[in-house]
Amino acid sequence: MRRNPQRAEQLRPVDLARGHGLSTQAVRNYEEAGILPTADRTPSGYRAYTPLHAAALRAFLALVPGHGHRTATAIMRAVNGNRPEEAFRLIDESHAQLLDDRRTLRAVEDALRDLGRAAGTPPDAAAGSTFIGPLAAALGLRPATLRTWERVGLVRPRRDPLTGYRVYDEADVRDARLVHQLRRGGYPLRRIAPLITRVRAAGGVEPLEATLSDWHGRLSARARAMLTGAAELEAYLRVRE
Repeated sequence: MRRNPQRAEQLRPVDLARGHGLSTQAVRNYEEAGILPTADRTPSGYRAYTPLHAAALRAFLALVPGHGHRTATAIMRAVNGNRPEEAFRLIDESHAQLLDDRRTLRAVEDALRDLGRAAGTPPDAAAGSTFIGPLAAALGLRPATLRTWERVGLVRPRRDPLTGYRVYDEADVRDARLVHQLRRGGYPLRRIAPLITRVRAAGGVEPLEATLSDWHGRLSARARAMLTGAAELEAYLRVRE
């Protein structure tokens, strides 16, 4: 006969907190947030946790590194609310986001390679600077497209003090080429903006290339954390059954 985990040995909040580096108040907060099932109370009013709650805590803490605190909380609330399909949907969305992040990284790498091939062919020979017409022609775009990118901050040409014409220096040309490659890859402007900001903060394309391996590493770490979280959540689901 299977043992009912709700009627197994009683555990105090400190018993759950110990070993996870948590405070007893954190454990109580997790219960109030729906991350842990509601605990029974002893005749004196103290919470009586069980191995079921311990399994729920392990599952939640394992889910956080891969899915984030908010999504991990939503997953546990769905499970504890007997809505497993909702929990599985949330997990699927996290995996889809990770795949999307991998595609973004691949697009950035492709764009950087294209920039490297084009580095020796600036739109004109005017000391590394050019105007909107030659730049648009070199990229196969309409000048209006470059003006749109300027309005949303993706390129930042200066104005010639005498003529008022837009002047694109070497960094502006680099940014325009990167935006162009990412747009060809199907990425919306709102997702390109953070990447351009990262290029500028790094001081150019070359320093950014050195961070791509770290980016790969973070994505791999998230993927592995999702596997760990899935294993602990499966264990918790089995205990609940």
